[in-house]
Amino acid sequence: MAVEDRWCVVTGGRGFAARHLVEMLIQDNTYFVRIADLGATIELEPSEQLGTLSQALSSGRAQYVSLDLRDKEHVLKALEGCEVVFHMAAPNSSINNYQLHHSVNVQGTQNVIDACVQLRVKRLVYTSSSSVVFDGVHGIHNGKESMPYPPKHNDHYSATKAQGEALVLKANGTSGILTCSLRPSSIFGPGDRLMVPSSVDAAKAGKTKFIIGDGNNMYDFTYVGNVAHSHLCADRALASEGEVSKKAAGEAYFITNMEPIKFWEFMSLILEGLGYERPRIKIPAFVLMPVALLVEYTYKLLGPYGMKVPQLTPSRVRLLSCNRTFDCSKAKERLGYEPIVTLKEGLRRTIDSFSHLRAENQLKPKREGPSKASVYLGSGRVADTLLWKDRKRTITTLLVLIAIYLSFIEPGNTFITALSKLLLFVSIFLFIHGILPAKVWGYTVQKMPKSWFHLSEDMSHQLAVSVVSVWNIPMNVLKSLAQGTEWMLFFKVVFSLLLLSFFGAFSLQNLYKIGLTTAFIAFYIYEKKEEEIDDLFIKALSFGCKLKSDAISKFLPSKKSE
Repeated sequence: MAVEDRWCVVTGGRGFAARHLVEMLIQDNTYFVRIADLGATIELEPSEQLGTLSQALSSGRAQYVSLDLRDKEHVLKALEGCEVVFHMAAPNSSINNYQLHHSVNVQGTQNVIDACVQLRVKRLVYTSSSSVVFDGVHGIHNGKESMPYPPKHNDHYSATKAQGEALVLKANGTSGILTCSLRPSSIFGPGDRLMVPSSVDAAKAGKTKFIIGDGNNMYDFTYVGNVAHSHLCADRALASEGEVSKKAAGEAYFITNMEPIKFWEFMSLILEGLGYERPRIKIPAFVLMPVALLVEYTYKLLGPYGMKVPQLTPSRVRLLSCNRTFDCSKAKERLGYEPIVTLKEGLRRTIDSFSHLRAENQLKPKREGPSKASVYLGSGRVADTLLWKDRKRTITTLLVLIAIYLSFIEPGNTFITALSKLLLFVSIFLFIHGILPAKVWGYTVQKMPKSWFHLSEDMSHQLAVSVVSVWNIPMNVLKSLAQGTEWMLFFKVVFSLLLLSFFGAFSLQNLYKIGLTTAFIAFYIYEKKEEEIDDLFIKALSFGCKLKSDAISKFLPSKKSE
């Protein structure tokens, strides 16, 4: 039995990798285990209620404490009497919120270090990430721990993890505490709440058909059981006496399965194992990059007004199309770490654990919530009108638009003339509306509030920022063109301007007719035939990308070699 006064603490103990570490620590029987997490109480999942954790909690071999890392008193109380701390707590990496990540990964980690020093904790093992050396642009091949932190990280999670790691390594030797940092790469396994569930959701929505890049980029994945095992190896190395402990302390270590695999092959094995189609349509990263940049700029403009965080961003395109492999020889030599579960076995266990998500077990759901067409149109009055949800409003809007066409556009007016007449009509209407009494023949006349015609200071500032941002986009393009080296950008600009001149050749009458037809018919048809149209678009996009790739390889061979 474990010696009663030997306690360890696992911060973030209800997280994905931490749960596996807790189970392994209980089975290892060296320490009593204190599980520290944000929740007020521990809630066991059905699979845990009759397992090792439940029995350990009942017998006193494990205990749960509520912990907010941002509260130093909380941390001191949670770490009291422990011999070693496995600091695994961190916010969800998919939430790119600087304040959140800094408060936990940096300030919270400093609180843990201070508590360890004050309480004379012997060892601190920090769970970092392989992303601390990734800049979001350049791939990594067989990366070693000697790689420096990049000047700019891919996201706030990676940046603050690097800061937390630096604090932990710097604290080594302070008041006798020994520290080290583990950098697992792309963790997968049973209990994963991000990669597998999100991939299945995307597969059910038909969004996993694409391979970004050439599909040959190599990745190092790490089975979650191996991540937990690496923490035990680190603690044992630090606890050893003499040269072993001296070499292990104060260092960072990459942790992987030591079996690099093509990223898209790994994802295909997961999807195929659950009965879904593997990705097959290759889209070059440079083709998606302009779209991703446009999406990112759009989010910067519309984010303050409620636009959701987009999935297609330049950093994500680079992340899914570059190499990310790491050398584990340092962990093997100094910590004695070697994977205890192979990649093949880890994949099998992962797929088996998500049997409830298999394709054959999924009933094809009826569409819940608004259609894509409705979402694109803002899911408000505009969507209800153009999609014929409110037929009375739709017919009224059509009649008004037809009246505008017959009165201002059909006579052959220029754009300026038509706009002037329309403004004249609006001015007359507003004036007459303003002088009407509150009641006319028993009908109440709803007066327009003055606030409709006034921009607040905040809205004015946001509008000015938006205008400047929109202006800077073409200016940045012109600046790049002025360097005379961006051939692909030059061709894109020429093609876009030719396309604009083509549409500009249409008369105002024709543009109005086409726009009216598209708005009231095309969106309606798309809502009814959403899946079929999406499938046609995917095929057309794939064919277009292939043509473009062939043309580039033929006419710009030097670009391809770069």
